[in-house]
Amino acid sequence: MKKYIVDLVVTENCRPHENYCLLKLTSESTLPEMLPGQFVQVRVDNSPTTFLRRPISINYVDRKKNELWLLIQLTGDGTRQLATLTEGCRVNVMLPLGNGFTMPEITSGSQKILLVGGGVGTAPLLYMGAKLKEAGFAPEFLLGARSKEDVLQREAFSAIGTLHVTTEDGSLGETGYVTSHSLLSSIRFDRIYTCGPKPMMVAVAKYAAREDIFCEVLLENTMACGIGACLCCVEKTEQGHVCVCTEGPVFNIKELTWQI
Repeated sequence: MKKYIVDLVVTENCRPHENYCLLKLTSESTLPEMLPGQFVQVRVDNSPTTFLRRPISINYVDRKKNELWLLIQLTGDGTRQLATLTEGCRVNVMLPLGNGFTMPEITSGSQKILLVGGGVGTAPLLYMGAKLKEAGFAPEFLLGARSKEDVLQREAFSAIGTLHVTTEDGSLGETGYVTSHSLLSSIRFDRIYTCGPKPMMVAVAKYAAREDIFCEVLLENTMACGIGACLCCVEKTEQGHVCVCTEGPVFNIKELTWQI
């Protein structure tokens, strides 16, 4: 897929949580094609301690409004600087990068599909769910968080498919981790897509492997360049060591060397 470096304009900066911001960006021209699971590299201006672009998953693409959504966790100087952007500010973005999730065949619309996310890893699942719904599928979401305040974009997920939640403190949904949710023992899914903390993804992958379910994970390894030059994001796979930014970030669990 062709890559672009473009200046986008902020249309809105929402704060769904004190540790997150949702940037909505637009362009004077039509945004290029972007696939669920791909990411962008955002240049951070006016931050003297930030020298490299920041990799951010594509949260959603609103074609009617020609908007790109980026859900950003505020973890350092760079992301906190992005959170200060206001309507009308320009942001330099390299996009789209990496490979996206594998869409099921359109003829298999009756398949039961589950998207499992935790933390900021829920971000790319919103766009994937929207594309699945658009293709005629009925996706279900299983989101895990520490408490109800940490379950982001609930209304957006619920508008696309059935939403299930686990929280560690029991303040919303079932108590515990996503892999302990009763949904997994009551429904046989045909496909699972997941993104979040690595221990969560490993646990989901083990479940999928045990049940012989097609499963793809979106890895969030540390990235600097986004084009396979810096080797910061290398992951060991069955084919050897690869750069997550170019060969991923989405992988079938059969490609990985996790102890499944």
